[in-house]
Order: sequence, then C-alpha cells, then structure tokens
Amino acid sequence: MKVLLIGSGGREHALAWKLAQSPLLTKLYAAPGNPGIAEHAELLPLDIDDQAAILDVCKAQAIDFVVVGPEGPLVAGLADLLRSNGVTVFGPSKAAAQLEGSKGFTKDICARYGIPTGAYKRFTSADEAKAYVSEQGAPIVVKADGLAAGKGVTVAMTVEEALAAIDDCFDGAFGSAGAEVVVEAFLDGEEASFFCLSDGKTALALATAQDHKRVGDGDTGPNTGGMGAYSPAPVMTPDMVERTIKEIIEPTIRGMAESGFPFTGVFFAGLMITAKGPELIEYNVRFGDPECQVLMMRLKSDLLQLLYAAATGSLDQVSAEWSDEVALTVVMASKGYPEPYEKATPIADLPDTAAGEKIFHAGTTLQNGLLVATGGRVLSVTATGQSAGEAKAAAYRLVDQVTWDNGFCRRDIGWRAVEREQAASRQG
Repeated sequence: MKVLLIGSGGREHALAWKLAQSPLLTKLYAAPGNPGIAEHAELLPLDIDDQAAILDVCKAQAIDFVVVGPEGPLVAGLADLLRSNGVTVFGPSKAAAQLEGSKGFTKDICARYGIPTGAYKRFTSADEAKAYVSEQGAPIVVKADGLAAGKGVTVAMTVEEALAAIDDCFDGAFGSAGAEVVVEAFLDGEEASFFCLSDGKTALALATAQDHKRVGDGDTGPNTGGMGAYSPAPVMTPDMVERTIKEIIEPTIRGMAESGFPFTGVFFAGLMITAKGPELIEYNVRFGDPECQVLMMRLKSDLLQLLYAAATGSLDQVSAEWSDEVALTVVMASKGYPEPYEKATPIADLPDTAAGEKIFHAGTTLQNGLLVATGGRVLSVTATGQSAGEAKAAAYRLVDQVTWDNGFCRRDIGWRAVEREQAASRQG
C-alpha cells in the first residue's frame, strides 16, 4: 500500500515511524515532513494548505491511502476533496471536523445529546461575554471558538483574568479564531486524554495519556501546545474508560451521524475526571501532540491496518494491542516559547537511542547539512519503562545528552503518575 502522510510535526514523526513498521506498506511519502520523518519516508515539498497540489501528487504517485496529521487541513476540507476524487483518507470531513474547528459547535452537540460537559454560553460581543463572566464569577474558562494552536484557552482564576482573556480574543490575538468566544464553567478534577478510532458507526478505544499544557514546572505559566505526556494515565481506570465510551464517545458518534456529519477518524477527547465522573473539556479530531508520541511507543498492533479500517468502515474487524510499559515524552522547546522565540538555532548533537527510546522531531530542518530548530516545540524525547518513574528517568537521561544551547524543557513531566507510584510503594 502506498501511503501519503500529511504534516511535519512530532505527531507526524511518530505516525511515520509506526506506519513504516507495517507489513502492508510498500512506500511511505510525507508532505512536507521533517528531518526525522525523512528516516522513514520520502519527503515531498508540498504546502499542506494547497489541496489541489496534494490531489495532484496522489494521482501522480498512485497513492492508495492518505493519513492527515494536523487539524488545519481537516478543518479546511482536505478529506472531502480527496474522497470525492476516489482517494481513501484517514480523517473526518470538513463538516465533522467542526468538533475541533468550533468549540461552540461541540458544546451544542454535547447539549443536544446529553454528553457531560461544563455549562457554557457562546458570545460574539465582548460586552455581553464580560457581563456574563462578572455575573458568574471565577474560576471560569474563556475559549476562542476556532483553531488557535492550543493557545486560545484561558483558565481564569480571577474575574479580571477572564475579562482580559475576552479582550485578547476580540482584539485579534487569535485572529479569526477569536471572533466568537465560548465561556464555560470551570471543571475541578484531573485532566486526561482519551483516544478512540471511529469509522462512523463503530468505536475502537485506543490508549489513554496525560498531557502537561503549562509551560513551567508545577503546572505554572501560560498554556502551550503541550510540554510533555505519558501513557497510560492512571486516573483512567477501566471503569472510567468504560464510562467515557458509553457517556461521551458513543453518544457523539450517534449524534454526529444523526446530525448529518458522520465522523471517521480519531476522536481525541480532552477530559476532566471530576467527582461526578468523566466530563468533556473539548474534542480534537486528530492525534494529540505530544500524546501521539507516547501512544505510538506503546502500540503493538499494525497502525496502518487500524487507520485503514477506520477509513473504510471495517473497524469492527480489528483490535488494538498495547504494551504494558509506560511511555513518557519530554518536549524540548525554544527558549521564550510560547512567546516569541529565536529561530534557526543550531542543535549540535542528538544522542543515540536504544530500544524503547526515540527522539521525535517536531520543529526542525536542515540548513547547509546542519540540524536547526525552527519551531516553538522542537523535539519530543521519548522513553519507556516498567513504571512511570523508570520511563521518566530514561527520558531525562536522553534530554541531558541533547546539545542545544537554545533549548529548554520542564523537569517534572509525569509527576502525577510518579507520585501515585511512590504513594503505592509507601502503602505496600
């Protein structure tokens, strides 16, 4: 099977690495890819927003299957164009991708189909949104409605912080994504990420993970696209997974189909595990980044077979098998991120990796044969272990061998899982 992977981040490197292991694969292309992805795929210098160019390549190379990594092309309708031209695609239609493309759309689906989530209101007026916040009080959550690269959400602990976040949205801090704002109730609990494949009618649960959104140790500082992750998430017990599927995923699949937007692809459910159980914070319609990196490290099944089954309506005929090990990834970012940062800084050396270790490239390129950092989040340094503590120690050993003067990372990735393990050993 000839496969084209769309994207150039750490998520796509992890997908390329895993797809390349499939016995079904005859040739893997990636557009535009990065130096890490180039180890597994032939890179095509395409603009992923140029849908016509992607279609032309699919025809020219006789591509059998396209895997779309990032959300932007999905929200823009790339899957629709390819499907209408006979190309099999993993990823939702433009209409179904509204689950990520519009926070308000998702909230309306939740309200209509009884999916547990925080109470909310949608606003296109700053004054009305501010009046609502003043009436409700803090803590409260302010979200830009559209795509904002993981940065359009403010968990405001004071009314003043919420009012400032509303101003940011309507003053254009997030471009058109902030033209509408969703204000919702603060949910108290522990966050977790749950992943599930869907072919429009069947759900296949994947593994759980926990992301670290804040830039600083101890979950301090502004939100980012994600500074690290680990899998599995201990808070997602078998009972909690079952409840998530029954109370959140299955009603969504049913609701999307009834609404005329059948969903095929991956549900990435951002959850808050509250005293009442799992509640939906938001949906994404692609694999998480950096969650994808730890999922792929633990997946024992053939990824290509799973994604193709989701794309072709045969998900009920496959299953996913997972390693019992813990996988943990530490994101190395450019100093200054998520604020403006210096670009094209040299990465002098990356360490060799052993079995159960991998450094995924996110924001890198080659300049005159030298590896340089081009993005905010640049490397996902990933390792596995028999416990979260073991995986964390292995990942940070690798981090400390990376020679990149302009890089930084959090030093506490996996702290919740490590604390749980330490508490259990004390009790034992």
